[in-house]
Amino acid sequence: MEILSSRVILRPADYPATLSFYGRALGLAVAREYPGGTVFYAGQSLIEIAAHGGSGGGSRFDGAIWLQVRDLIQAQLELERAGVAIVRAARQEPWGLHEMWIADPEGVPIVLVQVPEDHPLRRDTR
Repeated sequence: MEILSSRVILRPADYPATLSFYGRALGLAVAREYPGGTVFYAGQSLIEIAAHGGSGGGSRFDGAIWLQVRDLIQAQLELERAGVAIVRAARQEPWGLHEMWIADPEGVPIVLVQVPEDHPLRRDTR
């Protein structure tokens, strides 16, 4: 199987609030819009907010969105200025990454991550 592209598709019950969160609060750039949806750039991936399918009929998202940033403390300050509630403040995890947790209006967990210079994720393992 050859994967050509990927994206996370969210179908929120409150489409306008979720759209505003990703576009305004997080400041993600719009990749494209279509009737009933908006696709945002999120680094090397895409996050699509779809206005259809989010009736609140019990669907659940048990994962998390992982967004890598250059400077986690600066990201936290920007989010606080934008009025975004910080679920868990920035800190270094036992596995070495610096992480901070927030959530979108539907409660989808978002992990903002800064990879330290000496972390194995920065090493070329070839």
